[in-house]
Amino acid sequence: MAKSPLEGMADVTPSYDPMVKRVMVTGGAGFLGSHLCDRLIEAGNEVLCVDNYFTGRRSNVAHLLDHANFELMRHDVTFPLYVEVDEIYNLACPASPVHYQHDPVQTTKTSVHGAINMLGLAKRINAKIFQASTSEVYGDPSVDPQTEEYWGNVNPIGIRSCYDEGKRCAETLFFDYHRQHDLRIKVGRIFNTYGPGMHPKDGRVVSNFIVQALKGDPITIFGNGEQTRSFCYVDDLIAAVMAMMATEDDVTGPINLGNPGEFSMLELAETVLELTGSSSRLVFQPLPHDDPKQRCPDISKAKKYLGWAPKVPLREGLGKTITYFDALLSGRED
Repeated sequence: MAKSPLEGMADVTPSYDPMVKRVMVTGGAGFLGSHLCDRLIEAGNEVLCVDNYFTGRRSNVAHLLDHANFELMRHDVTFPLYVEVDEIYNLACPASPVHYQHDPVQTTKTSVHGAINMLGLAKRINAKIFQASTSEVYGDPSVDPQTEEYWGNVNPIGIRSCYDEGKRCAETLFFDYHRQHDLRIKVGRIFNTYGPGMHPKDGRVVSNFIVQALKGDPITIFGNGEQTRSFCYVDDLIAAVMAMMATEDDVTGPINLGNPGEFSMLELAETVLELTGSSSRLVFQPLPHDDPKQRCPDISKAKKYLGWAPKVPLREGLGKTITYFDALLSGRED
């Protein structure tokens, strides 16, 4: 009798452990995404990191490449993706004005087409999906602090609209998929986040001030410096995002995720100067168009439904971020 070609061979059936979650992070090589990948791996998950490297960097996740539970895929979420996962964190989108205004049409496509593609995938495979929305959906708010019930004050045709309205449309899509298809969604509105891993040319105020101070360059303040922001350290933010994904299915959001401590740009600049010991001087430039005058989250829902509140005070977080940038700049070849 002829011998089977498979006879005597080891069993090559792929192993599958139902106790290990398979998690996809779009925008996983970006600032927030790479920190999220770290935490998910630490928690024992299998992680598929998806990024097109528009603003994300492969170096952000290079330390994970040899990990047995980590996989990196270059892909643009504006095109469909067919994979098998249990959970999806949709973080793909440039988040700094410098980056999202570079190609505003692509920014809108990333938010809208990306949401459609990821929601379609979640529907096909019955995956739970988190949307990284933003405080920018509130626009230039007329209330302070901002609650989730506030509908916002957004210019639909301004230079920031590609991001603001793109994220607002993505929220619409998420809730329509939830109502129409009973999709398990989580929508978190992320407020200003900072920490190690930010790009030195990110263009946002914390990285700008720190890099300018460390170089001894003038610190650029737009407007009179009295406009306010709240700043959440990255470790706190990632803890909130993961806590939201772990909630029961009836907790859909939107939920504000950020630090309710409110600081003016002048206060931030003075703190950075103090912590760096820099002699940089302050210079003032005109306020960019549609730049919000205030931004501060009401996190009552995050406390109630997630059992979460930020722990890292601004000075402590800035100290860690300054240490990161100091090491990065001192090792960089100009």
